[in-house]
Amino acid sequence: MAATSPTVASGAAVPVVPATTVRPWRGGWWYVGAAAVTLVVLIVGAMMGPAGPPPWRIPLELLDRLPLIGVDSGVTDREWNIVWQVRMPRVVLGALVGAMLSIAGASYQGVFRNPLVDPYLLGAAAGAGLGATLVFTVLRSATAGWPVDPAPAMAFVCALATVLVTYVVGASFGGSRTGATLVLAGVAVTSLVTAIQTFILQRNVDVVREVYSWILGRLSNSTWDDVKLVTPYVVVSSVVLLLHRRHLDLLRVGDDEAATLGAPVARVRLVVVAAATLGTAAAVSVSGLIGFVGIVVPHLVRLLAGASYRRLLPLTMFVGASFLVLADVPGRVLTDPAETPLGVVTAFLGAPFFIVVLRARATRIGQ
Repeated sequence: MAATSPTVASGAAVPVVPATTVRPWRGGWWYVGAAAVTLVVLIVGAMMGPAGPPPWRIPLELLDRLPLIGVDSGVTDREWNIVWQVRMPRVVLGALVGAMLSIAGASYQGVFRNPLVDPYLLGAAAGAGLGATLVFTVLRSATAGWPVDPAPAMAFVCALATVLVTYVVGASFGGSRTGATLVLAGVAVTSLVTAIQTFILQRNVDVVREVYSWILGRLSNSTWDDVKLVTPYVVVSSVVLLLHRRHLDLLRVGDDEAATLGAPVARVRLVVVAAATLGTAAAVSVSGLIGFVGIVVPHLVRLLAGASYRRLLPLTMFVGASFLVLADVPGRVLTDPAETPLGVVTAFLGAPFFIVVLRARATRIGQ
């Protein structure tokens, strides 16, 4: 039976995204394929490194550690300790950060109906950078004896605080109802926070190198403690965003139309922004600022699997995890003993892609 479009009070027909009948496993194969690719990429990431056993022995050792399977890999306990304690936390953390930044970017793009926004839109990156700067400069002596690194905690707190200020400012001018006002508030607050960070650095030039090393993004010091720290935030944020993917599909037709169709637009925007920001702040606190992941990956998935958020968000997580693990490989193996910051690698990959997307969007608008 054909679906009819509801009518608003003015009598104008509301555009409705037509429902399509999909075979149960027609879309399921996308998830199976994406999960398989991610698993392969994780193994490849564990194989790469300047120290440790030969790369081809790693898959054999992983098979040997599965139940009911015995394989002589030739990997010594010392070599496996390098793989498990040095490489694996880095690979797993990279996958978590990549998945979180990707699904956050896709969610932001959906809730603001703008395909060119990223997870740092409302100031999470600027807030995290300010938090790390405060630790390396003002709070260095006060946190010298702490048993844990205070930089991730301060980056997390400042990122959340910055986005909270952005949302309060934007909401006071109607940003909870229209995304444009919230975006403008994010630009203003980000500029202010960045100015504060620059002011502090100008008076502490001795730590500029250390601060920028953190800001440019890195996974080189990753440990299993970092993985344990960030996993709960990534899981909770991702589950909340996945539960709202049908609402994001409704928002594609506009706020007024989505409200007419029964979507609580203001609540959806608040929940999605809060969940995406929470996950982004957690990811940034342990990895530094890694740009372009939240733009490149959602667009890549759209090209392959379509624009529906019911499929886009889950696939974005798998592809984002694979993308960041692979992006981390060149920095580890090409510039030994130094490392190229991960944020630099993703910028090299993402900037040309962003220009292509921007050009395609401008051409479409011009037509």
